[in-house]
Amino acid sequence: MTSRDSDGLAGLPLQEVRSAALERARALGCSHAEVRVERIRSQFVALRDGRVETTVDDTEIGVGLHVVREGSIGFAATVELNAEAAARLADDAVNLAAQTSAALGTRVEMAEEPSHGEVRWSSPYEVDPTAVPLADKVALLEDWSRRLMASDRVDHVAARVLAVVEDKHYADLSGTVTTQRRVRIYPVVEAVAVDAESGSFESMRTIAPPVGRGWEYTSGRGWDWDAELDTIPSLLAEKVASPTVEAGTYDLVIDPSNLWLTIHESVGHATELDRALGYEAAYAGTSFATFDKLGTLRYGSPVMHVVGDRTTPHGLASVGYDDEGVESQSFDIVRDGVLVGYQLDRRMAAENGFARSNGCAFADSPLHVPIQRMANVSLQPAPGDGPSTEELLSGVDRGIYVVGDKSWSIDMQRYNFQFTGQRFYKVEHGRLAGQCKDVAYQAQTTEFWGSLEAVGGRATYVLGGAFNCGKGQPGQVSPVSHGCPSGLFRGIRVLNTRAEASR
Repeated sequence: MTSRDSDGLAGLPLQEVRSAALERARALGCSHAEVRVERIRSQFVALRDGRVETTVDDTEIGVGLHVVREGSIGFAATVELNAEAAARLADDAVNLAAQTSAALGTRVEMAEEPSHGEVRWSSPYEVDPTAVPLADKVALLEDWSRRLMASDRVDHVAARVLAVVEDKHYADLSGTVTTQRRVRIYPVVEAVAVDAESGSFESMRTIAPPVGRGWEYTSGRGWDWDAELDTIPSLLAEKVASPTVEAGTYDLVIDPSNLWLTIHESVGHATELDRALGYEAAYAGTSFATFDKLGTLRYGSPVMHVVGDRTTPHGLASVGYDDEGVESQSFDIVRDGVLVGYQLDRRMAAENGFARSNGCAFADSPLHVPIQRMANVSLQPAPGDGPSTEELLSGVDRGIYVVGDKSWSIDMQRYNFQFTGQRFYKVEHGRLAGQCKDVAYQAQTTEFWGSLEAVGGRATYVLGGAFNCGKGQPGQVSPVSHGCPSGLFRGIRVLNTRAEASR
C-alpha cells in the first residue's frame, strides 16, 4: 500500500490515543476492547437541468471504544483526539457496561480471532475522488447533462455524484492494529420526459452501479459512460410510447442491474444472523430464515449459489479487516439452493456455536458502536462459460426482460416482496419485442428463488450495490455490493402498477 492510503490520518495522534484507551480498558478488567480512530470525508454534488443545485463537503473525525467486561458490553466515543480523552472513554464504556448488564439475558462472549499484528489495507483506486476540485466535478456533470438535454426527447435532467473516503485506524487488546482506506463513488444521471397534455411523465436513469473505485470511474474505468448516455434519449422515448403491461404470469429474465436489489432485500438482509434471531424486530423486521432452518431450508432451486464476500475487488463492503479485527473472508450462504450459512459478527458467532466470525462487523461512524452488517452478498454465475443473456431469452415464449432498479417493497420477515425497474421488454418466442411499462413483479422469497431455472455465465455478471443500506437503532447506513449474472425465472406474477394505483 502506498503512502497516499494513510494521508487522511496524517498528523493524528494514533498511537497515543489507541495506547491510552486500551491500557485503561485493560486496567479496568475488560476481557475485550477495540478502539477506532476514523476520518470520513463525504462529498455530494447535484445538478438539475445543467445548473448546480447542491454541493456538500463533510468531514467527520473521532474515536470510539467498544469493550466487554464481566459479560456485558459498553461503548463510548468522542471527537477529542488526545490521550486523556481516550483514557476517559474506557471509564465511560465500562460504566455503561455495568449499567446495561442487568438488561442482558445472557453474558456477552466474543468469538476468538488471532492477532494479525500491524497491517495496512486499501481498496483499489487511482484518483482520490474527494481530492478532485469541485469545479471539475461540476464540469463533468454539466457535460453529461448537456448531452441529454440536447435531445428533444428529454425535458429535464438530474445529475449527481457522491464520493466517500473512509480512513480508519483500529487496535484491540489482542495486538491487532489495522490502518485502512476505503474509497467509493456513485455517479447518477436521470432523464425525464413530460407529456404536457396529460401531465404524465417517464424517467430513465443510468444503470451504472456505485463502486469501490476512485474518480477514474467517471472517465470509463469500469463503465462505458459515453455509450450509456448516448442510448438514454431513445430508450426514454421508446418507454414513453410503449404500451402498458397486461397483468398476469410471465417468465422473467432479470438483468443484474435489477436482480442485485432483489438479492439485497430477500437474501442479504434475511441471512443476517442477528435479524434471523429476532434482534431487528423493532426496525426493518426479522427474517423467515430462522436459525433452526440452517442446513435444511430450501431457499431456492439447485442452481442458486449465494456467497458472502468481504474480499471482492471494488466491492462496497470489501475491507481487509472488519471493525472487530476479523480478517475479511468469503463464505457460502446458500449452496445448491439450501441455506448453509449466515453473516456473523464475533458476538453472534460465539453465542450460536460458530468457531469464528466471518468478518461482518461495521460502524458507519467513529461515534457509533459496530453492529453486524452485510457482506457483499452475491449470486454466482453458471460454471464454465455459461449461457449469455440472449441464450436465456431464447428459452422464453412469453415473458419480460427487466433492466435497472427502481422502487421495491418487502415485508418484515423478508418473505413477501414486490419490485419494479427502469425498463421492461416484452419477450415473444425467444426474442425482445419492444418495451412495455407499469411493470412490477411480485413473489414470496422461496417461491421466487425456487423458480430460478438458469443463471448466466461469467460474461453476464455485474457487481451492483448501494451506499445507503440502513439498519440499527440509532440508525446506521453501510455501503454494500451484490454481484449477479442474468437469471431466468419461470412463472412469476406481474402486476400493472398503474392499474393497481387506480389511475
